[in-house]
Amino acid sequence: MDKNLNITKTSYPRIVIIGGGFAGVALAKKLSKQEVQVVLLDKNNYHTFQPLLYQVSTGGLEPDSIAYPIRKILKDFPNFYFRMAVVEEIDTDKNKVKTNIGNLKFDYLVVASGSTTNFFGNSEIEKHSMAMKTIPQSLNLRSLILENFEEALLTSDLNERNALMNFVIVGGGPTGVELAGALAEIKKGILPKDYPDLDTRSAQIHIVQSGDCILKGMSGKASAKAEDFLEKLGVNIWKNVRVTSYDGKTVTTNTDLTFETATLVWAAGVKGATIKGLDAEEFVTRGNRLLVNQFNQVKGFRHIFAIGDIACMVSDAFPHGFPMMAQPAIQQGDQLGENILKFIEQKPMKAFVYKDKGAMATIGRNKAVVDLQHYKFQGVFAWYVWMFVHLFFLIGFRNRMVVFVNWVYNYVRFDREARLIIRPFKKRLKK
Repeated sequence: MDKNLNITKTSYPRIVIIGGGFAGVALAKKLSKQEVQVVLLDKNNYHTFQPLLYQVSTGGLEPDSIAYPIRKILKDFPNFYFRMAVVEEIDTDKNKVKTNIGNLKFDYLVVASGSTTNFFGNSEIEKHSMAMKTIPQSLNLRSLILENFEEALLTSDLNERNALMNFVIVGGGPTGVELAGALAEIKKGILPKDYPDLDTRSAQIHIVQSGDCILKGMSGKASAKAEDFLEKLGVNIWKNVRVTSYDGKTVTTNTDLTFETATLVWAAGVKGATIKGLDAEEFVTRGNRLLVNQFNQVKGFRHIFAIGDIACMVSDAFPHGFPMMAQPAIQQGDQLGENILKFIEQKPMKAFVYKDKGAMATIGRNKAVVDLQHYKFQGVFAWYVWMFVHLFFLIGFRNRMVVFVNWVYNYVRFDREARLIIRPFKKRLKK
């Protein structure tokens, strides 16, 4: 057995998967009943449905509604092992993965480590802003939002009160748009009831977008309609503006525009979560992603693969790699499950072809935009489609039912009952 990891050695080829996100879980399920030993490593013991993290941040859902135990997903699979571990380094010469709980040799390695928030080297913004890539980060944001309003009740300084109730979201992609819409609905329907002795009408929600449109990856019609929805909800959209710094109180930009806020949410981009040993320039390309060929083999290796957000597979349609979203990750994981078995049997592998199923974003109650390959629509029907798709891709019947019941309740009562400060969050710098 391998030291500390307690994984039995067998005659089957050992495939080690790093990461329990969409890509890693799809691959593990595909290999579930094959004559291989599968070892999945992740720092958490659960899979996160990241598209709904913003609803945890805004009190619409509890975190256990969008998380599912990895062991339960793969509990009936023979020759499967899961270890909760932080992968610290990959030794490509010795075919070994080094973790915080021990080392593990592999015959085949699949890196599905996903992505992390990209602050583009701005350490000050990284230090003082809020990210929303994980469940703990979403819970921190939820606590901070609620704590700000509690604190606003206690201050007699008008400027400080306004800063506590102002929210700046950097990035006009789906994450930023959906978060802004949720905050706007909270301002309209919930805050007046929770804080009747506070003038919540002065609360401001801003989206700061460096480009000339929001939802850049979607159609012009979807972008324009989303902007219209947000403006009707009272969200301020600032286009062609780039945030340059944030000291915990003041947001400065490349223009004369500044914001006084206690909450800056950074949703301006992500980058690949590379691992030591595969982080050299020869393997990594734009967005800190690993260069892979059409079979998802990492550049320079035959037995090391990468899938999902961390993988950059260049094509004519996607010269900078496929979008860092769930669908490419799931499709790559699913196909690599077939290809890796063919590779072991020394059979020709099948080149990956991405099937673009479209994109969508919700802006709030009865408001969404959907771009499919042949159809584009917005409004109430798009909102129903958005809900159906997200329910379908949630893992576990219980999670689907809990989320559905929560959505129905929130819709009927215009409420978000998960607005709880379970674990108080204190900003790292107080002035």
